[in-house]
Amino acid sequence: MAKRVVNWFRNNISSLTLSLFLAIIVWVSAVISADPTIIRTYPQAIPLEIIGQDNQLVLLKPPPASVSLTLKTPQSVWNRLQSQPGLIHAWIDLSALGPGEYNVPVQVRISVTPYNVIHVIPDQVQIILEPLITKMLPVDLIVSGDPALGYRKGTLTIKPENVTVTGPKSAVDRVQQIQAELDINGAAESIHKMVDLTPIDNNGAVVNGATLVPDVITVDQAIILLGGYRNVVVKVVTKGEPADGYWLTNISVSPPTVTVFSADPKLVNDLPGYVETETVDLTGLSDDVDLRVGLKLPAGIELAGEGSVLVRLNIAALEGSLPVTLPIDVVGLSPNYHVELSPKQVDLLISGPLPILKALKNGNIRVVIDLSGKTVGTYQIAPTVDLIPEQLKVASVLPETIQVVITPLSRITITAVPTPTVTISP
Repeated sequence: MAKRVVNWFRNNISSLTLSLFLAIIVWVSAVISADPTIIRTYPQAIPLEIIGQDNQLVLLKPPPASVSLTLKTPQSVWNRLQSQPGLIHAWIDLSALGPGEYNVPVQVRISVTPYNVIHVIPDQVQIILEPLITKMLPVDLIVSGDPALGYRKGTLTIKPENVTVTGPKSAVDRVQQIQAELDINGAAESIHKMVDLTPIDNNGAVVNGATLVPDVITVDQAIILLGGYRNVVVKVVTKGEPADGYWLTNISVSPPTVTVFSADPKLVNDLPGYVETETVDLTGLSDDVDLRVGLKLPAGIELAGEGSVLVRLNIAALEGSLPVTLPIDVVGLSPNYHVELSPKQVDLLISGPLPILKALKNGNIRVVIDLSGKTVGTYQIAPTVDLIPEQLKVASVLPETIQVVITPLSRITITAVPTPTVTISP
């Protein structure tokens, strides 16, 4: 029996092999048609990691932040990669690299198979590694300008006096000076501020790539008043009153303080802490005004600097209100209609500056109801107020709406009516 089976396999081996081969082809075709292989560029940029860098070395030329990939992979794998971009990793390995310039290949790993990387752009990265060095340098503070008249520079202190310079050797070696600048021009009081530091080379140019620790310093510059000088407040002296209906809302003076001096320091020290201006006359003023005004100084005392100050006077109108009773004018009514208003007049409350209220005339205000496009019927319409000066406001209109009855002209008898009287109550 066994011999017959062996003979049968020997006689039919070629047919069996062919059948198996055909079955494999059919299976592969079925798999490919269900999950075809595609070649596509991944739609997202892949972050490029750096591994293995010696912490005593610094990258002088940083690599790109990401790379682009073109992959050959089954559709099912591609779909998974699109939904899970974290499965793709790209990196450059700097392990065992010392100082120098290198072209480092970009490596890619995908945590799902099968796949084939067709292109990586870029496929290698040029880098420069330099030793990371540190050195200490003193701070050179450049003070420019002069204090205000009557003042002098006092003690100058900076903290810290030295800073650490860290970075690539090529950058740190270029740094020859740590520079800071302080402007004291016109200063009339001591200065306390934070000042930025700048690394400078031998030619006075700023060095990029070097890090300063700290990158700011604290500067204290004393500004001292000279003997015989004193800072005093300016007091504005006025007389008179603004125009009727106006009031003084504010007085400001520039500068608010001045420096005085005397050859006899006792005269300066005996001052009460202020000096008065020449008298400023407010009489009849009805608008803001700027004036140059001199100062009244005791004998033997002089003003350091300009001999006058700028005084600004702010003048505003007093506010009030005025009740007004006015008839209602009808506009836009067709000549074929008659109209009845109820009531025929309204009470207004006008508010605004008193001088304008006092000058208000009857002809300056009109109350109107516009009936353009209206036909026979009864309406409730809010009147409008026009011809009123811009500075005034209508605080209220009573009543707020008017009953308007429009009828055909043929249905009514026209009788003369007296002209309404306009009254303005003070």
